[in-house]
Amino acid sequence: MFKGKISGVATVGERGQIVIPADVRKALKVQPGDKLIVLFNPDRKIVGLSPEDDFSRFLKQASKFVSQLEKKVSKNKHSGR
Repeated sequence: MFKGKISGVATVGERGQIVIPADVRKALKVQPGDKLIVLFNPDRKIVGLSPEDDFSRFLKQASKFVSQLEKKVSKNKHSGR
């Protein structure tokens, strides 16, 4: 289920802000002012963060993959398979 590592504890401040542990910021190469995508799974009560650029690259790759699958499905549909 969880394939990462636990990297400490973050405390939620009065304004809802948290501080990302230094080793995580360093590993993700997050700098002040960087934007992070916030992912949330309410069923498991999990919050995840991804640097915006990395998440955008992921979405572009996923979109290409879906397009390739759609072409294969369409090709198979038209060839009678």
